[in-house]
Amino acid sequence: EVQLVESGGGLVQPGGSLRLSCAASGFSVSNYAMAWLRQAPGKGLESVSIISSGGVPTFYADSVKGRFTISRDNAKNSVYLQMNSLKTEDTAMYYCAKGQTRGRGTQVTVSS
Repeated sequence: EVQLVESGGGLVQPGGSLRLSCAASGFSVSNYAMAWLRQAPGKGLESVSIISSGGVPTFYADSVKGRFTISRDNAKNSVYLQMNSLKTEDTAMYYCAKGQTRGRGTQVTVSS
């Protein structure tokens, strides 16, 4: 069974950093493209970043370019999202996804 469990969210001040983790089970992240998505209150689901099966970041939303970095650890079967210089508009529920499957998410709130 494919499972994705996100962690690492929380409350952070503008300009701060967080590192989100996604622990995968039931498959190997090294064999699939993986994505981070987010959904802000009252808004639709947005793709934030994608890493290819080869471990190469292939997509960053314009709004996060230069601030967020996606990475992968095959040994831990996990995917990460390093988020720096956070802004209030980054406030959202963040999800890890493999195709149409995603986890329950982790809440990121950026507020002073």
